[in-house]
Amino acid sequence: MTRKTKKMMAVEERMHQPLEKILPEMVTEQGLSHTADELGVSKATLGYWLLKLGITVRRVALAPGESLEVKRVR
Repeated sequence: MTRKTKKMMAVEERMHQPLEKILPEMVTEQGLSHTADELGVSKATLGYWLLKLGITVRRVALAPGESLEVKRVR
């Protein structure tokens, strides 16, 4: 388990969920900038948190008619 900063723990307490769960959902739905704003941190801090927690962010361009499927490995 990764050691979390005081700010990370404060955000988890405010959101009532671990960052490992909320960050992928928020970044996927809202994007990096809006997620950082909503959490009250800079984009650099959010990027550091994602790196520290091992959360990968990928950008994919799809042509019209194409779709993307994400599978979770448990």
